[in-house]
Amino acid sequence: MTTTLANQTIAVTGGFGALGTALGEVLAQAGAQVALIGRGRPTAGLPASALALGGVDLGDAAAARAAMDQAARHFGRLDGLVNVAGGFQWQKIEGGAIDTWDQMFAINLRTAVLASQAALPHLLALGRGRIVNVGAAAAGQAALGMGAYAAAKSGVARLTEAMAEEFKERGITVNAVLPSILDTPANRAEMPQADPARWVTADALARVVVFLLSDDAAPITGALIPVKGRV
Repeated sequence: MTTTLANQTIAVTGGFGALGTALGEVLAQAGAQVALIGRGRPTAGLPASALALGGVDLGDAAAARAAMDQAARHFGRLDGLVNVAGGFQWQKIEGGAIDTWDQMFAINLRTAVLASQAALPHLLALGRGRIVNVGAAAAGQAALGMGAYAAAKSGVARLTEAMAEEFKERGITVNAVLPSILDTPANRAEMPQADPARWVTADALARVVVFLLSDDAAPITGALIPVKGRV
């Protein structure tokens, strides 16, 4: 069975990073119209049909709302949202800066909340929709130096569950994928001794997300799906 998202418009936050770029390509292959949204600037290699909205501070409610509204106007509708925007910082508790905790919550959780709030009016107007959040396997158990990051991603998991309950009678499903280590150039540079063949490729994770956006996944909501490779 080939997953299709033909004639659907999907907004992707964090759209210009490794996962956002891969997701844009896989979504386009599935027939979707894609709006890639991010703080950075669009790069080469994005799908030709994609709407690229750069310079967007998704931590600002008005900016998030303006981006979702622009995507809906451009394509005539908005059917789904993937919250990819986020970041990681390793820091021990002893001697660590509290600002790191604020930063992890701001870029991982706050952006997901505000982007979801901005997209919801469009999804509710259709009477159906899909939201997929990118969490982390670390949300279940934090390793050394990952307290702030894991706490923020645990917040994304709780957000997913709360939204799933809130909108389950209104046609909107909300799920999260929980990847381990993504095989990206940045992670390879940070962990040169590791075996990236054990990690999860951005393309593979993107395909799981596309399934959750599809009609085939209609019965699934509130799920936190581990995508761990062989880590």
